[in-house]
Amino acid sequence: MNKYLILLLLLFSFSPLFGQDEVLKKLDSKADFYGDIARQIWANPELGYLETKSSALLQKTLKDTGFKVTAGVAEIPTAFVAEYGSGKPVIGIMAEFDALPGVSQEASPFRKPIVEGGAGHACGHHLFGAASVAAGISVMDWMKENNIKGTLRVYGTPAEEGGGGKVYMARAGLIKDVDVMMHWHPGSQNAAGATSSLANISTKFRFYGEASHAAAAPERGKSALDAVEAMNFMVNLMREHVPMETRMHYVITRGGEAPNVVPAFAESYHYVRHPDALVVQEIFARMVKTAEGAALGTQTRMEYEVINGVYNLLPNETLARIMHKNLETIGGVNYSPEERKFAEDIIKTYPAGVKSSPEDAAKIAPFIVSEEGGGGSTDVGDISWLVPTVGLGAATWVPGTSAHTWQAVAAGGMSIGQKGMMVAAKTLTLTAMDIFKDPSVTGKALEELNRRRGADFEYKALVGDRKAPLDYRK
Repeated sequence: MNKYLILLLLLFSFSPLFGQDEVLKKLDSKADFYGDIARQIWANPELGYLETKSSALLQKTLKDTGFKVTAGVAEIPTAFVAEYGSGKPVIGIMAEFDALPGVSQEASPFRKPIVEGGAGHACGHHLFGAASVAAGISVMDWMKENNIKGTLRVYGTPAEEGGGGKVYMARAGLIKDVDVMMHWHPGSQNAAGATSSLANISTKFRFYGEASHAAAAPERGKSALDAVEAMNFMVNLMREHVPMETRMHYVITRGGEAPNVVPAFAESYHYVRHPDALVVQEIFARMVKTAEGAALGTQTRMEYEVINGVYNLLPNETLARIMHKNLETIGGVNYSPEERKFAEDIIKTYPAGVKSSPEDAAKIAPFIVSEEGGGGSTDVGDISWLVPTVGLGAATWVPGTSAHTWQAVAAGGMSIGQKGMMVAAKTLTLTAMDIFKDPSVTGKALEELNRRRGADFEYKALVGDRKAPLDYRK
């Protein structure tokens, strides 16, 4: 009889559900605690590499619960690594926390900036960071209670929005021993497929001319703004002669100080994206040629600085199927009557033709596998070419909301954002638990990574050997 009892206990201890209900209940009990952390970051939006308070809050939360935190890694003041445990497997969870400029907004379904022209969390990274920390603490507690062997890390990754923080952290060797890396992202639906993104190179082109009085002595001037406009005109002509999946966009960041002074300096900030990093490099080289031609034609001098460069996401179906299963277990977001009214008001602000329903937040998107690349770009891409990587999206915004909009800021600052954040935290937690309980998954995921990237793959950061652009938002 004792032998049967021992056998039953052993079988139970290796059950996929061992400890799961208790872990999820504990997360539910701390939802408001983690929601408050997210709201503190939301209320104090900080741009890339300037996230001093946001990073410090997440570090303190992790340190207070037992993680060993190393701050200022990769020569980036706001980057950190929090670690618990030792040995294999090594599982990492990434946490972002930077905001975007110019999208300040109250937690209201109507356009109402808190600070006109101010920053805001229009990509939901306040939720991203808080949920990843919640998952990290939840998994750590489970590991302690069940004497689970292995290493758990939470990576505090700054400046995802155009600053490429993860690229420099990877280049510094901070992920070289990681077996599986996990992430998530706020969005308008719940999905955990094996999908890709767009590779991207972003660059500031600077032109130097000669100032002069625009009316009294225009012949003495050489307009840097003319050079910027000439370059941009040629870039726009390029759109007809690039692969159809290409995306190119820019802003003029400096155009002169006064109309009656020929601008001696002007600058434009360009992005070029494509599903293939090699194609991005080819198109970028052509873009540089347009800048050189513009400088030649306007008798100005040009120099450029690559601000960021990221690979496309490399899907990992092995890991994605585990995460999708756990997302289905957790389920989507169900609105209260007040949240539904908020959602309905938000939907009224969408452009004509955008169809969505509040009920869509409760749905889980079907599992798909695709390397086509869509949407935006992310520095998670570089990580995914080095370490088996898996992620999900959670409905922290009203269905139909586009990223980088005031509508995203609004939902992210109230209970809809918090509910979606907890869907992500729970899914990350269960996925990490599954891998710790069956470390053989890491070998299968690595085999898939090697197959997808090819035997001859050699990682070269698209930013070259430059240091992190800590001042790119100043």
